[in-house]
Amino acid sequence: MVSKNTVESFGVPWEQSYGYVQAVKHGDTIYLSGQVAHEGTELVAPAPVGPDGRVTDFTNTAAQMRQCYANAARLLKRFGASLDDVVDEVIYVVDADAGDAAAGPVRKEAYGRPDPQVASTMIGTPRLAFPELLVEVRLLARM
Repeated sequence: MVSKNTVESFGVPWEQSYGYVQAVKHGDTIYLSGQVAHEGTELVAPAPVGPDGRVTDFTNTAAQMRQCYANAARLLKRFGASLDDVVDEVIYVVDADAGDAAAGPVRKEAYGRPDPQVASTMIGTPRLAFPELLVEVRLLARM
C-alpha cells in the first residue's frame, strides 16, 4: 500500500519510543503533533519540579510557548508552509493563569500580527509528557 502522506520528524528519542511523527501532510492539510519546548534532545526553559514531581514555578510558560511555535514553524517550513497557514491550534497548559498571561503576547509575536487569524483553544492539564514541561501546542495548517 502506497501512503498518500508525507511525514516529518526531529529525530528525537521520544518519537521512536512513543511511536509517532512530528507532522503529517495529507493533501493540502498539515497536522502537527503537539509541539513542546525543546532544541534537539534538550528541554528549553524547563520548569523546576519538586520532590513530588509537580512543577513549583510557572514563570517559564512564555519561554516554553515561544519554543513550541519556533519548532512548529521549522516543521511547517519543511512542507513549504508557515505559521501563516495555520487555521487551528490547541494549547495545553499546566497552569491556566500562566498560560493565559503568556498566550496573547507570544501568539501575536509568533503569528506576526496583533490579531492572529487562527481558531484557538486552551486546555488546562495536570501534566505533560515530561514533568518540566508547562505548555504544548498542537496545530493544523492548510495550504
